[in-house]
Amino acid sequence: MASYLEQIDETSADRRWPMVRRWMFEESLPFFAELRAHRPILAMPELTLVTRFHDCATILRRHDAFSVAPYVPKMGGYWMAQDDTAMHWREKSIMRAILDREDIPGIRAFVADKAAALLKNANGTIDAVNGLARAVPIALVQERFGFADSDPRKLFEWSYWNQIDEFWNYSWDGLSKAQHDDIVTRHETANAEMAAYLGALAQRRGQEMQAGQIGDDPLSRLMRLALSQSLRFDPTRAVVNTGGLLVGAVETTSHAAVNAIAGLLARPEVFARARAAAAADDPSEFDGHVFEAMRFKPAFPYFFRTCEQAVVLSGGTDHAAEIEPGTIVFALTHSAMFDSAVFPDAERFDPTRPTGNMFHFGLGIHECLGVAIGCVMIPEIVRQCLRLEGLEAAGPVDYKGGPVPESYPLCWKTDGSVQTS
Repeated sequence: MASYLEQIDETSADRRWPMVRRWMFEESLPFFAELRAHRPILAMPELTLVTRFHDCATILRRHDAFSVAPYVPKMGGYWMAQDDTAMHWREKSIMRAILDREDIPGIRAFVADKAAALLKNANGTIDAVNGLARAVPIALVQERFGFADSDPRKLFEWSYWNQIDEFWNYSWDGLSKAQHDDIVTRHETANAEMAAYLGALAQRRGQEMQAGQIGDDPLSRLMRLALSQSLRFDPTRAVVNTGGLLVGAVETTSHAAVNAIAGLLARPEVFARARAAAAADDPSEFDGHVFEAMRFKPAFPYFFRTCEQAVVLSGGTDHAAEIEPGTIVFALTHSAMFDSAVFPDAERFDPTRPTGNMFHFGLGIHECLGVAIGCVMIPEIVRQCLRLEGLEAAGPVDYKGGPVPESYPLCWKTDGSVQTS
């Protein structure tokens, strides 16, 4: 059979991208390995793929040269759709302070208790997507972020349609016009509903503060800051940023946790070691199993940017290439995490690998705002599953034709063998 590159070269330029995109998701590791070895920068009419670690890191760090312009029509005035602007730095700094890292141990304990309770009440079978990996972050948003009176079904819809449109609904995603337009409409509807809910909630928080009732959830913290008029940060910006917490918390957590569970179950020897680590009171040894499983199948296999100025990638090598302004560039971070220059013996599953060079939460100024929360919530959801006796998949992960897991049935023994958190 012809190699991947031979097939690409034998296919007309206008037909290459659909074939390449399929390989990226269905035959990712062998395809990426061939690209890294022989054509680490693959230019096509639609976009350019970049596969090696140092080039991917350059793209994500060089926000001056590789911008987040593609996100602007989807995210409007949200600071994450801006690069080096005053609003970006101000509001990101505010949100990092609001998400107080002293809260992280309490968040992990909450996630452990919630996940364990959902599993205990499931009586031996659960849809790991809707019954667990989405349900836990939704509960976190309700009970720890200040959305206590919200409808969990609506929280899911608002997060889901924002994520689907903002990350998976572009010209390169292969959707029909009808599919694209339907997603846009659902996103707009979700945002209108979310804005109405959050606006009313923020007004209520303001009234509570005037009455001397001071809450300590993120929205209350934001409203105290906004009403103090001490910064260029008014109640409208508080509402926008609170919505960002919801959007970022649910679907990415679900996708990553499901990928990790499936990846561990697919490797019996690894699964046995991970399950032994999950039983310990100290989760530190366990977490590496989750991040390593995510390296083999990350929720986001790439990050896309627009080239704003000519940049030479792979400089000083036989594969050096100049990226021209206006080019859509995919930093294939899934591939980058198998680059032997940075990940020795990359094909081996090693839960002791340092996570500092992994791209699970992005890199550079657009690194995930909730990285500290994600670093405990995702592994703790997985850990509670692995504490079940006889855990196994009752079927494959089902994407239902879309980009994210929509269902994943799990089952386990129910003879009182659920271990407590």
